[in-house]
Amino acid sequence: MRHERPESLRWHTNWLAAFTVTAITTLSFLGDATASVAQEADGVTYSLEVARILQDNCQICHQPGQIGPMSLTTYQEVRRYSRRIREQVSTREMPPYHYDADIGIQELKGDWRMSDEDINTIVAWIDAGAPEGDPADLPAPIEYPAIGEWRLASQFGPPDHVIKSQAWDVPANGQDLWWNPEVPSGITEDRCIKAIETLPSKAAHGSTHHANSQFQTRNERGEWVNFGRLSEFAYGKLGEVVPEDACRTAPADSQVRWSIHYYPDGNAVADDQVSVGIWYHDEDFDEEEAYPQDLTLYFLQGGDFDIPPHGKLMTQGFHSFDHPVRLDSWQPHMHLRGVAMSMEVFDPETGRREMLSQASNWSAGWNHSHIYEEGFQPLIPAGAVIILTAWYDNTANNPHNPDPDQWVGTGQRTTDEMSHAWIAVTHLDEEGYEKLMAERRPIAMLLGGN
Repeated sequence: MRHERPESLRWHTNWLAAFTVTAITTLSFLGDATASVAQEADGVTYSLEVARILQDNCQICHQPGQIGPMSLTTYQEVRRYSRRIREQVSTREMPPYHYDADIGIQELKGDWRMSDEDINTIVAWIDAGAPEGDPADLPAPIEYPAIGEWRLASQFGPPDHVIKSQAWDVPANGQDLWWNPEVPSGITEDRCIKAIETLPSKAAHGSTHHANSQFQTRNERGEWVNFGRLSEFAYGKLGEVVPEDACRTAPADSQVRWSIHYYPDGNAVADDQVSVGIWYHDEDFDEEEAYPQDLTLYFLQGGDFDIPPHGKLMTQGFHSFDHPVRLDSWQPHMHLRGVAMSMEVFDPETGRREMLSQASNWSAGWNHSHIYEEGFQPLIPAGAVIILTAWYDNTANNPHNPDPDQWVGTGQRTTDEMSHAWIAVTHLDEEGYEKLMAERRPIAMLLGGN
């Protein structure tokens, strides 16, 4: 996906700024830019400009057989839905990547957000009557991964290793279902993972709410015990990419315990299986020099809660480490009443508090692992506190709310609520922490720090 870098960055020179870069680019609001939009519309056509924007941002889902509710691969299709397209892109509902553009770290891998320039171009084109232009100007068609195919394969090639769950019959209708099989991993030697993707089957793509996988190894008594998280999947998620200097270990002679949550969507699927694909670092990867990384569920909601009918709620949870760490990715998770989440860090030594990431228009339909670019991952000193804040809306104003007349408590069902975040953490010692700090200080000076 295309990603525009902020025009300017602010980097503080104390430890807090060493772990985060805050974008200060101001959003160009469409309603205040009538003159510039009109100017941009001059000569803009579907064939020359708009088709390319839709290829880069929309058609991976909006094509025949994919999950988008309509196809947007031809001029006739796009013109038919032009008013809806205008509304969805101008409000940033689409593409579905609900990460705030004006607060927190903006340097992200796999960023689906459409640039202001592209949004303005589409809006201006539609307001000008959506001219087609010369079909000879159309870009060449793109062949996108189909449902049921590995999406990370375009970046890394086919997976080095694939592990499947045991088969399970998914009914067409019913309540939430959980399937927790244990299967041999088939891994014969310890390896460092480079990337992971969890892949529901094509047939059960719509009913696989989430699918978590956990490595287990035998202890000295021969009992299976948890080793560490293999992967986490929730509807809409692409995958996980481990930084080049970190090792998430795939252990030899292990098994994988699945936790798969199905929510029937009207389609019965017999013998369904979920797959997880693993890409390893090369054989010459220096494991001794790599920092250990893991992906963990941080259940930070401040205890159980109940949301009253037609009510709203905010929760907070806190976590600190007794050693320095680097945060490599952040993935919020709530259910149907969840509408926003943020992650901050507070340093009790300095009294400073900094916003790292925020999603103010969160949706349970799209779960993204927001992976920070190398050099922009937050560096957290020992004792600093991660603050996770979540907001819920149980009113009729929440379009995802199935029944605002109900009390909603914490729980695992889709109609219950929860607040947690999957965070990939690289665990450092003081030497490693100071080394990464030193590497960032010259950049801070270059960007205007003292």
